[in-house]
Amino acid sequence: MSAESCRNHTIRLSEEEQALYLERCLRLPEKGALQSGDVLDRTILGNMLEILPRLPKHSADLAIVDPPYNRTKSYGDHTFNTRSAEDYRNYTIQWLDLLLPVLKPDASLYVCCDWQSSLLIGPVLAEKLVLRSRITWQREKGRGASRNWKNGLEDIWFATVGPEYHFHMDAVRERRRVIAPYRENGLPKDWYCEEDERFRDTCPSNFWDDITVPFWSMHENTDHPAQKPEKLLAKLILASSDPGATVLDPFLGSGTTSVVCRKLGRHYIGIEQEPLYCALTEKRLEAAASDDRIQGFEDGVFWERNTGFRRRKK
Repeated sequence: MSAESCRNHTIRLSEEEQALYLERCLRLPEKGALQSGDVLDRTILGNMLEILPRLPKHSADLAIVDPPYNRTKSYGDHTFNTRSAEDYRNYTIQWLDLLLPVLKPDASLYVCCDWQSSLLIGPVLAEKLVLRSRITWQREKGRGASRNWKNGLEDIWFATVGPEYHFHMDAVRERRRVIAPYRENGLPKDWYCEEDERFRDTCPSNFWDDITVPFWSMHENTDHPAQKPEKLLAKLILASSDPGATVLDPFLGSGTTSVVCRKLGRHYIGIEQEPLYCALTEKRLEAAASDDRIQGFEDGVFWERNTGFRRRKK
């Protein structure tokens, strides 16, 4: 076995494992409204367009939405095909109108996009919610292009249902290296010093260049074609929810939102139509019950990508 094979931690399931973990998922009866106790901390197997109308009204404190980008892509046995701009806009309105009644009046919403779908989704959100910001994060990797710039960025729209909402800046501070340290009366001003390392804990901007997209040697990696990093989701959840809050993800994929919620002490409701991804979610949730580490998040701060800082003693 090669050294690379030994370091490959990609989570995969045998047919037997898939069947086992799928048994833990919730398959809903065809009709009837649902209570919070029915769906809280559950992975729901099914079509979110059919499930969202049945969820309890005003039950979610935060929604994280990662819809298919407007390009042809296969997700397990399901394929999303590229649509016209008008059809994709109507698709966005369709799922958003079903989602909004489930959110509390002080809830927040994050929607993931690429640059093309962002142009369509942003205006729809602005019509129906209070648009707060557009986060752009660096993917760090991507396919090259011979007649265009390689796309290495994605967007996340941040919106709230109304004027009141939760936002915890101190929970998402970033630890950054200090290049030109400033002193006041001979003492460090707003930065730490540990041996030869100088760094400060700063307020994050809406451009994130510290995210590592999951790859084969990371324990969170799966074969999902559009998996979001745990670190990325941790920032959204810590900033916009309180401990014990309920976070809804109607396009759950391989379960990153639910996994990060478990690690950070939040409740979750996840909806996914692909059985394999539901099973992967349950496998990851099982591991998260005994290991709450999140790559790049330690000592209550988010660290720069690939930094070699020694962790300060608590």
